[in-house]
Amino acid sequence: MVSNLIISPVSLGFILVHECFSEHGIFSMGSVTAMLTDTKLRNLKPQEKLYKVNDRDGLYVAVTAAGSISFRYNYSINGRQETITFGRYGVGGITLAEARERLGEAKKMVSAGKSPAKEKARAKARTKGAETFDAWAEKWLRGYQMADSTRDMRRSVYERELKPHFGNQKLVEINHEDLRTLTDAIVERGAPATAVHSREIVMQVFRWAIERGQKVENPADLVRPASIAKFEPRDRALGPDEIALMYQYLDRIGTASSVRVAAKLLLLTMVRKSELTNATWNEINFSESLCSNYSLMPLRP
Repeated sequence: MVSNLIISPVSLGFILVHECFSEHGIFSMGSVTAMLTDTKLRNLKPQEKLYKVNDRDGLYVAVTAAGSISFRYNYSINGRQETITFGRYGVGGITLAEARERLGEAKKMVSAGKSPAKEKARAKARTKGAETFDAWAEKWLRGYQMADSTRDMRRSVYERELKPHFGNQKLVEINHEDLRTLTDAIVERGAPATAVHSREIVMQVFRWAIERGQKVENPADLVRPASIAKFEPRDRALGPDEIALMYQYLDRIGTASSVRVAAKLLLLTMVRKSELTNATWNEINFSESLCSNYSLMPLRP
C-alpha cells in the first residue's frame, strides 16, 4: 500500500536544485565539509600519528604527534605533486586568515606556472645567505659617487642613527614601519633634519642593492620626506651674540671638518653660499686677516 506523499513547494524546489547541481558535479551533499575556525583549531588534539583536517579550497592543517599544527596546501604543477607549508598556527606563527591569504597567492603562482614551494625555498635561501644592511651600506658609502665631504657627513649620520638599529638586519627584514618608527624617534628628540637625512640614506642603500639584484622592496618609498618633518623658512637675521654662539658650537657638530670650516667662513664673511663657493683665489686678500679683510666680489659677473 503506497501512501500519498505530500511535499511542500520549498522542499520540492530544494530537491530539484540539488539534483541539478549534483548531476553537473557542482556539489555533493556527502562532500560538504565544515570550514576551520579558531575554536576548532585550538581544540585539535595530537594523536599517535600525523593527521589532517581540511579547511577549504585545498587548504588543510597537519597535526603532528607532538601537537604542532601547520597550514599546508597540496597542488600539481608540470605533472608533479608538491606541498607547501605556509606556517605554524599559534603564538609566533600565522593566523587562519593569513593562511587563507597565502593560499590565494599560492594558487595564483600555480596558475602562472610557478612552484610556490620552490619560490619559498629560494626566498629562504636568499635571506639566509643575504648580506646585512651594514654590509650594503658600506658598499654604498664606498662605491657611490659623491664629494668626500658629503661622504663623511653621510657616514657620520649612518654610524650614529642607522647602524645601531638596522646594521645587523637583513634588507628583507626592514620595512617602512621600522623606518617610520626610527625617523619619528629622531624628530621627537629635536633633530628633524637628521631624520630626513636618515631616510635619504636608507633609500639610497636599498636602491643600490636593488640595482645589484637584491629582490627586496625599498622601505623609503612609503616614508615621504614631507611626512617626516616640515621646515618653515625663517627670514630673521642672526644677531652678533647668536653668530658667536653658532661659531663656537660648530666644532661640536658631528659632520665633516670641511663642512664646519665652510660654515665658519659663511659666518665670518656674511656672503651668500653661492658667492663663497664660486669665489676665486684672486678675490681673497691673504695679506691681511682672512676674517677682517675679505675681498669677495658679490656682484662679479
